Amino acid sequence: PVLRGLDLAIAPGEIIALTGRNGAGKSTLINLLLRFYDPQAGRITLDGTDIAAIQVQQLRRQIGLVPQRALLANGTIRDNIIFGRTDPGAERLHEVLRLAQAGEFITALPDQDETQIGDGGVRLSGGQRQRIALARALLDDPPLLIFDEATAMYDLEGEAAFVAACQPALKGRSVILVTHRPASLALADRI
Repeated sequence: PVLRGLDLAIAPGEIIALTGRNGAGKSTLINLLLRFYDPQAGRITLDGTDIAAIQVQQLRRQIGLVPQRALLANGTIRDNIIFGRTDPGAERLHEVLRLAQAGEFITALPDQDETQIGDGGVRLSGGQRQRIALARALLDDPPLLIFDEATAMYDLEGEAAFVAACQPALKGRSVILVTHRPASLALADRI
């Protein structure tokens, strides 16, 4: 067992940071929240409901994940944000791009959100790929956001810019930051 006797309550709108050495259970906790596996004992609740009683697809719509390495497919920026969902319409797409601070760089591209990004987003910078991942995470307007080492590949200046850009998107949401990085830790209400 990786986690024993863990009791963690996150208030609506609270930003918490999980930090610790490798193998401490940070990723395990995230995997449990997303129901990639279920706890052997105890329970995890979301708004008082045991997540085991929530359909996995419905649960995951309530959680937006911004991983360390954004998984992007060979296609357009729009395709990578919508990623298998029903078309949200231009207004909603532009709203999530604004919240993710991605609108400015996208409007500068020749084909804007129809720009082809290549395998894994090779035609985009690391920061641009993270902003696309954030826009994707925000599309379903989740009440819980998880940043799993989302700034690990940034230099200090790039991390500070990404963190500053994310702040408007975090308002009114519960956020879990898995990080060791100072700029990200500064966002947290609790570490």
